[in-house]
Amino acid sequence: MSDLSGKTALITGATSGIGRATAKLLATQGAMVLVNGRNAPRGAEVVHEIEAAGGKARFILADVSDPQDVARLAQEAGDVDVLVNNVATATFGPSATITPGQFDAMIDSNVRATYLLTVALAPRMVEQGTGSVINVSSAAGTIGDTNNAVYGATKAAMNSLTRAWAAEYGPAGVRVNVVSPGPVYTPAVPVEVAESFIPLIPMGRVAQPEEIAEVIAFLAGPRASYVNGVTLAVDGGRTAV
Repeated sequence: MSDLSGKTALITGATSGIGRATAKLLATQGAMVLVNGRNAPRGAEVVHEIEAAGGKARFILADVSDPQDVARLAQEAGDVDVLVNNVATATFGPSATITPGQFDAMIDSNVRATYLLTVALAPRMVEQGTGSVINVSSAAGTIGDTNNAVYGATKAAMNSLTRAWAAEYGPAGVRVNVVSPGPVYTPAVPVEVAESFIPLIPMGRVAQPEEIAEVIAFLAGPRASYVNGVTLAVDGGRTAV
């Protein structure tokens, strides 16, 4: 399959979990993948895995919670056809226990980075008359999860930005959508935390990163050419009940 042949895809937080799975999948579909992360050795591993499988990739070291790093990342990336805003920071606990520093870290990573990177890269997509932005949100952005108020609020903000950008950039042929996972097995989430949600999930299990990546790849490619402004839940039915 070569739905993305000749395209360049930038994926933030691509050295583990959903981002890593997405980077590898988009490469198999022909994309030149720009792997972003804060850990150079892990980034090199992802690039090696992609190249060993016959794909093309390059690692760009940048901390997207730092506005200056975001600007540099956008400059180094150049023209991008697909942007996957995947990186996220989460601190869980009762609202009164979240420190101002933790609050700011979630805002910086989950909202500000998405905003700054999108507004830096989308105008060029507009000039080209095509492009796809996929924002990786969370079921926490649409439902009220105990001990998850701030993280959920940042993802709700991401969902709102997506709808606004779909209206703003859509007339120029640029699609902006949300993929909203439920619990996923990733290094960032302890297994026991992810599995604690199983009783609330109609499908009765936690997702694998590759299952989320498949949906991101669909939205990135031409088969989703008329999909714009949606929040696509990939949560086993968590938000349906």
